[in-house]
Amino acid sequence: MTMVYKQIIIAIDGSKESEWAFKRAVAIASRNDAALNLVNIVDTRSHSSIEAYDRSIAESAFASAEELLSKHKAEAEQAGVQTVNVIVEYGSPKTLIAIDLPKKLGADLIICGATGLNAVERFIMGSVSENIVRSAKCDVLVIRKPDHL
Repeated sequence: MTMVYKQIIIAIDGSKESEWAFKRAVAIASRNDAALNLVNIVDTRSHSSIEAYDRSIAESAFASAEELLSKHKAEAEQAGVQTVNVIVEYGSPKTLIAIDLPKKLGADLIICGATGLNAVERFIMGSVSENIVRSAKCDVLVIRKPDHL
């Protein structure tokens, strides 16, 4: 039985891992004629202590995320993906990517990089990709660094 995906979420955070995941997501979306939902969540947990001093930091992170996803949208469209949506939100990446957005979008596949955090951030906050695998109700594809790199 061949699975056909129609609504794909790809988590993009600017890391190398998310770039590899994006390339794979574009290929899968093209093969399946699926909508590709480019997602970046501005993690409010990491900004909560500084927002009291300067809200512009969170706004700057949001604008940077929109710019990053706009570039990826153009690349996906150029590769032939017909429907590409850009979603930037404030909140918890773990909850929004694994639970809220898939339910809202009717996603049948979530694609993410194996890790976008350094070791200290993973220890403190936990891995978003690990949480997605545990919590998502749809298929999840976690992309690892290619062996040749």
